[in-house]
Amino acid sequence: MQKDLTSLSALNWDDLKFFLEVARTRKASSAAKRLSVDYTTVSRRISSLEGALGTLLFEKSRTNGFVLTAEGQRLLGYAESIESTLHMACEQVSGSGVALSGHVRMGCTEGFGSFFVTPQLSHFVDAYPAISVDILPLPHFISLSKREADIVIALERPEHGPYVCCKLCDYRLRLYATQDYLDSHAPIRQVADLAKHPFISYVDDLAFSSELLYLANLIPGASAHLRSTSVIAQYTAALQGRGLAILPCFLAAQDPRLVTVLPEEIEVTRQFWMYCREDLRKLKRITLLWDYIRGVTEANAPLLMGETREMRFAQE
Repeated sequence: MQKDLTSLSALNWDDLKFFLEVARTRKASSAAKRLSVDYTTVSRRISSLEGALGTLLFEKSRTNGFVLTAEGQRLLGYAESIESTLHMACEQVSGSGVALSGHVRMGCTEGFGSFFVTPQLSHFVDAYPAISVDILPLPHFISLSKREADIVIALERPEHGPYVCCKLCDYRLRLYATQDYLDSHAPIRQVADLAKHPFISYVDDLAFSSELLYLANLIPGASAHLRSTSVIAQYTAALQGRGLAILPCFLAAQDPRLVTVLPEEIEVTRQFWMYCREDLRKLKRITLLWDYIRGVTEANAPLLMGETREMRFAQE
């Protein structure tokens, strides 16, 4: 017992902050950047924590970076619980002005993040200037377990984990092209006519979700002459008149340069899911942003389903 008490008194609680960042980024250099310190400070703090606990928390590898040992993995759960409890405690004892402040990081799919979430959140930060928001509109999966984001909007709901999850909305995709493309190529009057046209689509084996692989199912035998992992790249190529592209209505319908092709025959409906960690959901800034996104998404159902070209904002 005396040895345990001595070890506890030697523990610098601030070292846990460094431990969490290294565990999440797996690189001391990345952790240093996120904590605004230098590499040697991070390394020294990890060594200090390992010394106080009398155990090795990370295996260091040139190829895999800092990998948690079994002891480090056990500590991670406790450290994240301490972090969440501290956030909650600060909100409970602080005034409402302090509670409605802080930082939130939101991860989302590339197209939705760039063409819908970003415009909406520019209004959110105007209304709540004490809350800063990072938007990560990326064409790949974003990990909550590594705290790459606090809230995630994704094409699929998480299969397991300590998450709070809700269906955010349905959205529709249609076939688009420029009028110049349609005027200079073989006419399209029915689905069978599409076999004569080039398509712009995803790189099948690099798509981060099977929900994106709709071209082959919709138009069997379709030939994609230009492919990209990025829906924004596909949208840009379509604007150049390089072919036909299946694009989300919330992206393409806002651009008058694009017109729908066979809108009654070619359409896809998909869903967005929003989720965050259970231990963060009750934080006031998380709740505020969560409710805001749900509200503006519901208000924009006509845009998301391709029934209008106009985006609405919270104050309208």
